Amino acid sequence: MADELIFHGGPVFTGAGAPLEQHAVVVRDGRIVAVVPETSVALPAFADAERVDLGGALLSPGFQDAHIHPVGGGIELLQCNLTEAEDAAQSAELIRAYAEANPEEEWILGGGWGMDHFPGGNPPRGILDEAAGGRPVLLQSRDHHSTWASTAAIERAGITADTPDPDDGRIVRESDGYPAGTFHEGAGDLFAAVRPATSDDLAYQGLLRAQDELIALGITGWQDAMVGADSGGIADPLAAYERAAADGRLLVHVVGAQWWRRDGGIDQVERMAERRERAAAAHPDRRIDLGTTKIMVDGVAENQTAAMLTPYRDDAGHDTCNHGLSFIEPERLREYVTALDASGQQVHMHALGDRAVREALDALQVARDANGDTDGRHHLAHLQVVAADDVPRFAELGAVANIQALWATHEDQLDELTLPFLQEGQVDRQYPFGDLARDGVRFAAGSDWPVSTADPLAAIHVAVNRAYPGSEHPPLGGEHQRLDLETALAAYTSGSAYVNRRDDDTGSIREGCLANLVVISPDPFRIPADDLHLTRVTSTWIEGRRVYTAPEPAASAPAAPARTASADDRQES
Repeated sequence: MADELIFHGGPVFTGAGAPLEQHAVVVRDGRIVAVVPETSVALPAFADAERVDLGGALLSPGFQDAHIHPVGGGIELLQCNLTEAEDAAQSAELIRAYAEANPEEEWILGGGWGMDHFPGGNPPRGILDEAAGGRPVLLQSRDHHSTWASTAAIERAGITADTPDPDDGRIVRESDGYPAGTFHEGAGDLFAAVRPATSDDLAYQGLLRAQDELIALGITGWQDAMVGADSGGIADPLAAYERAAADGRLLVHVVGAQWWRRDGGIDQVERMAERRERAAAAHPDRRIDLGTTKIMVDGVAENQTAAMLTPYRDDAGHDTCNHGLSFIEPERLREYVTALDASGQQVHMHALGDRAVREALDALQVARDANGDTDGRHHLAHLQVVAADDVPRFAELGAVANIQALWATHEDQLDELTLPFLQEGQVDRQYPFGDLARDGVRFAAGSDWPVSTADPLAAIHVAVNRAYPGSEHPPLGGEHQRLDLETALAAYTSGSAYVNRRDDDTGSIREGCLANLVVISPDPFRIPADDLHLTRVTSTWIEGRRVYTAPEPAASAPAAPARTASADDRQES
């Protein structure tokens, strides 16, 4: 007889709308074969099935993260990890402890430092010099848009006061022009020639560590937002995925977004399409899919590289000449997106500022005019600032809003490093999820881990409340920017399955879908919205097999602000 499971005794969120009550989900050979009233499974035909009593907990489709960097995140957990530091002093203590525990390492590598812990978001090299005893140190910021370097690292890279800023980045300098220790955006690439490469084995171990962490959060599939390129000393993660698949240790399904080199040209399109076809032939089970291309349209607001329609302001509140950076000229962006769309590649665009969002939507419009509706399922990630006029364009173009909901709250990095330097009134345009929902826009959801915690339930709490647990601030952008629980949960399940092109067999609880499931307790639909952060994943199932069971809960700890939630606080950078 086939292996058979019956989940019963709790509500069932199918991937959209209100949960079903008094229904059971029948699983056979790793797939859902029926969703039926609970009275049906009392019949003799189901007598031999293994029964999973939910005890009132919610059964949901497994979460899918639509924008994440698992291999890099896993590696950072194995290196000098600063995600638990709450200020500059704790960062220094963690660096010193790591240096003392690893005296054989010539370079100290890692990441997770918070920009809000340092004046202006710019940590100085002197802290590293003292804490690491003069060794070369390179540490990525939590958002991975800035690099913190020691004097020894700067010297080894040959960077001096005379080194110009690259076109796509900025060196923070001391009064004499010498690098102060912080390198924003593309300036971090000045260390590429001297930074030690990550070994294949470390990347593999990082992937396995990340998979364990993410499965414990109920994540059963994801879109890796940077495949096909080296970054921050980490080699292309595809090799780690391929090795894990060959070893039978890749449990989740992965869409790899092939990295678009912004200094490259249109010839990348053909290479990406060929790589996609090779992956499809090698993985008929779709465990690894390369049908997506990732394009960085702009930077981030906290270091003033997000592309804005209006200028940033200075410390005194005066307009500057800085509108942020468009990493690709808009004309070229339109050309590239049109070609990718025609080739069958989905386009995944990092678009954070309102000018970047407009440039991305303009590119999608040109692609649609040229190619018609190709069902590209293109998506724009982050969407920190969206002009009101551009909100309805998402639905018109079929563009998916790929949201990182955990960021949609007042917290130090936003309130101290971003909002004071934006124009008056732009606080009301921060992460306008409610506006997008009212215009019928599709949502997917992701974490950008290790930028911030990968915990979907933590992000859903913020999406619904627009505030982190215990916050005394009003909802960011106003009450009207909140999402209801059904919409937020759908974004992390059926919505992300849609952009991952896996909505045919994942992301929903219905007949024929893989039994990729998560059990959430207490049922989030039965508690006040303010208490959503108290929910947790109690078990995760992939293809009908239990792959995670939560330990008994420990005493609760004080909630951390969204951007500073730590990797081990369930859990990310």
